[in-house]
Amino acid sequence: MTQGNGAQPFIVSGGGIGGLATAYALAHKGFPVRVLEQSPEFREVGAGIQLGPNIFRVLERIGLKDAVLADAHVPPGMEMRDALTGDLVTRIPLGEQAVARFHEPYAVTHRADIHGAFLRACQGTNLVTLENNRRVETYEDHGDRVTATLSTGERVEGRALIACDGMWSKIRERIVGDGKPRVSGHIAYRAVLKREDVPDDLWRPDVVLWAGPRTHFVHYPLRRGELFNLVAVFHSDHYEEGWDAEGSTELLWQHFKGEVPQVLRLLERINTWRMWVLCDREPVKTWAENRVVLLGDSAHPMLQYLAQGACMATEDAVILSEEVVRQPDDLPAAFKAYNEKRYLRTAQVQIMARVYGEFYHARGPTAELRNKMLAGRTPQQSYDGVAWLYDGP
Repeated sequence: MTQGNGAQPFIVSGGGIGGLATAYALAHKGFPVRVLEQSPEFREVGAGIQLGPNIFRVLERIGLKDAVLADAHVPPGMEMRDALTGDLVTRIPLGEQAVARFHEPYAVTHRADIHGAFLRACQGTNLVTLENNRRVETYEDHGDRVTATLSTGERVEGRALIACDGMWSKIRERIVGDGKPRVSGHIAYRAVLKREDVPDDLWRPDVVLWAGPRTHFVHYPLRRGELFNLVAVFHSDHYEEGWDAEGSTELLWQHFKGEVPQVLRLLERINTWRMWVLCDREPVKTWAENRVVLLGDSAHPMLQYLAQGACMATEDAVILSEEVVRQPDDLPAAFKAYNEKRYLRTAQVQIMARVYGEFYHARGPTAELRNKMLAGRTPQQSYDGVAWLYDGP
């Protein structure tokens, strides 16, 4: 399906996971795209992320499912354990039984690996132009086209502007104007170990979550099992904008002391932690304004407790491209249709991610009630509980 290489390109502001997914999804439909990334190179900082069946459903539609799965790890199960007692609270099988229910796998991958798969796809088409050191500061919407102004003062013209510039989006300021993100009071430390640096009795092929009082700790393999991802989350009023600062080990130990040896021994393996302050925003109904539209974290930043940030951005990208194909000559209408299809689903994830955060970090009788409620669940009941998420979009 070709829309004509002579047409003005779509401008995508931001070359992260959402930006590259958007660029490729549009190119896959025959539209030219210019990706403007502020960093000197296209790369993804961070560590592991989880990929629910819902992301593979949309990746299949743009032909990238196998490319993303190639470097991923497909865990046999997911379990929650009590970080104070070590007791198993609940286990959800993620093998054939889960695939039979959702028709797609559940996988975990390194952020750099999924970003790399999207980057290679964009590099493999002449419809995507990738440009570095290009930060979009503002824009003018002329009604029939958009001009983006860069930090250098240069002006770039395109048929529309798609903001994939993240939580602190400057383009969102113009469309929504809701100020700074909401600081959750939770901090995440993340690290990645090589397989050989993990003691054999602590290495597990599953996604394991240790739920503690105002803390939780997650670990799972990455990159086909060659690496081991660790994420430690705790409540704190510390705030540092961004999400790649070095974390204080002393602060970490203050929050996890008293937890089971399995947790403490893994925490001890890490010399340097990268930290980020968990933020989100209140859901909003409108992300589109004529020929300018928000996508991913610029539209609906969410806490990571449902592991859906990259999944929602990728869903956005594919659905946006499908709406543009339906109405290529009326982009304001296409963007409005995309917005209408997405805002309630993403709002539900934003809200439920907050709920899950409280659920994981429960203390005292609240934690006992949580454990009791989850202990009796069958796999089918567990699947039913997340069907609203994994059966979409």
